[in-house]
Amino acid sequence: MELVPVIGLEIHVQLKTKSKMFCPCDNTGEDKPANTTICPVCMGHPGTLPVPNAEAISMAVRAALALNFKVNTRSKFDRKNYFYPDLPKGYQISQYDEPLAQEGYLEVEASQGLSRVELERLHLEEDTAKLTHQGKKSLVDFNRAGTPLMEIVTKPEIKNPEEAKIFLQELRLIMRYVGASDADMEKGHLRCDANISLHPKGEDKLYPKTEIKNLNSFRAVEKALQYEVKRQGELWRKGEAPAITATRGWDEAKGETVPQREKEAVHDYRYFPEPDIPPLVIDQKKVEEWRAELPELPADRRRRWQVTYDTKPADARLLTEDKALGDFAEHVIVELAAEVEGSLGPTAKLAVNWIVHKLTEVLRERGLAVNQLPFTVSQFVAFLLLVSRRQVNSTNGQLLLRRMVETGHDPEVIMAEEDLAQAAGGEGLAEAVTRVVNAHAEQVQDYHKGKTALLKFFVGLVMKELKGKADPQEIEQEFKNQLGA
Repeated sequence: MELVPVIGLEIHVQLKTKSKMFCPCDNTGEDKPANTTICPVCMGHPGTLPVPNAEAISMAVRAALALNFKVNTRSKFDRKNYFYPDLPKGYQISQYDEPLAQEGYLEVEASQGLSRVELERLHLEEDTAKLTHQGKKSLVDFNRAGTPLMEIVTKPEIKNPEEAKIFLQELRLIMRYVGASDADMEKGHLRCDANISLHPKGEDKLYPKTEIKNLNSFRAVEKALQYEVKRQGELWRKGEAPAITATRGWDEAKGETVPQREKEAVHDYRYFPEPDIPPLVIDQKKVEEWRAELPELPADRRRRWQVTYDTKPADARLLTEDKALGDFAEHVIVELAAEVEGSLGPTAKLAVNWIVHKLTEVLRERGLAVNQLPFTVSQFVAFLLLVSRRQVNSTNGQLLLRRMVETGHDPEVIMAEEDLAQAAGGEGLAEAVTRVVNAHAEQVQDYHKGKTALLKFFVGLVMKELKGKADPQEIEQEFKNQLGA
């Protein structure tokens, strides 16, 4: 019997508003001493009244539109009742039967091709406080209590653990593009619970699911789901398929899921409309204005890089994932094309090659982001012009680029100060090739016998003799001329 996984995700995304969801407290409490960004409202004191954050609503609508949701012009807030030390009021203000948005989707590209993940709902709520466990004690930091949260729920349609991981990575990227959240899993800005069950291939029936909690990285999501596929598969083969809904946690150290408390059912939360907040009504015209303000989204950007600039898929993905790097590259391409009065294709190829394969390496070595570069787009364009006009060869070009990152000086100045300019061809080059040929008669004979790889050996010797200031292509051509090849 072939078993097929059925996966659904419940994702919480913290919104990076200036203030909390229902009060004016600072929303950067994660960087502040414990219990310093709090007030009677987010502490749940009697008699306080919550006021919805307009910025949070705007961010949530933009995020919903980017995920192809239908935004409801009327939604409402509800009280979700449960008792836990991290919930100061004894209930959470959330949305239940009338959420902000419904019926969305997101397309993702996994190893098995393009797939479309249907999204059930997106709603707004407030975050809980943060618990820190110390032996038999638990400390509560209320700085996080009241932070605006979006909960995004997929339908149980994700086909495998890899697709779940890629879906989350694409979701994070979209949240960053629309400016709703930094969505760092490691910092808790994006949190995910994964639901998984198995069923025989060809069946549509959904069997009792297992919810996995404590997933704080994309790798953890993928690994935990892989473990559950194996664990549940073994139960099925023993004739002991899961019969009840269960909750398990992910133990990173052991690399396995472990049983946790039973999950509450919907009726346990005793939802009822929040009496202190009237229904949220959003004008459709305003929704369309927000839609028009959406930036170019990651999938469209990757596609455009490949179509407009003939960029390789892997390079297009990198220039999309690092938006600042992609913006820098695009400014360089446009300015370089204007300088050489050429088409975008060739100039894009030159720029992308140096940015993706050379500049990023230097940035990684020095622990810098592209927005920390000490030089301008115009200075980098000037550098690429030196390379394209063969005024500096590739080897010295890489050295020149490192000096630019270190100093921020103009490339022409560095090239002159460090004598990196490429030597012109002619007699000096021809004479150096002749000397190498005369000094390595045995290797020349081997070359004539078919060992053409020796050509690189000869080029290296000439480059060394000319102190790296010659063009390797010119050297290679001169060898071919002298050796009759």
